[in-house]
Amino acid sequence: MRQICTSLVDKMLRHAIPVLHVTSAAAAEAFYCGMLGFQIEFCMNASDIHRDPCYMGISRDGALVHLSSYSGDGVAGGVVLLRCDDVDSLNTEFVAKGVAIHVGPVDQTWGTRELYVRDPDGNSVRFAAPLA
Repeated sequence: MRQICTSLVDKMLRHAIPVLHVTSAAAAEAFYCGMLGFQIEFCMNASDIHRDPCYMGISRDGALVHLSSYSGDGVAGGVVLLRCDDVDSLNTEFVAKGVAIHVGPVDQTWGTRELYVRDPDGNSVRFAAPLA
């Protein structure tokens, strides 16, 4: 049987922010902001001269994702799942912007409709909406 944690510390958690590894801050910004509609919340570069390494926070509709080109901050090829209201509308938006769709809108057996895209580093960005 699964044990439920009931300590005070467990009740303090609010939400998780995934960190995806990217190799180029400029390419990541072009993809996430230019193609997927995210906005940069902050961007911290290691120097004023070079764009990378960089650690940035992006958001769209209240969903937060962090991107890092610092070595040691994960590896390319990660996955982030973002809950949304309408996968089909996102698909239409992304196709109009020329985003390559990795997995088109599909109803999953676990009760969500999902859409997958891949960023320039092979990270899978997945959007999931509950089935009606």
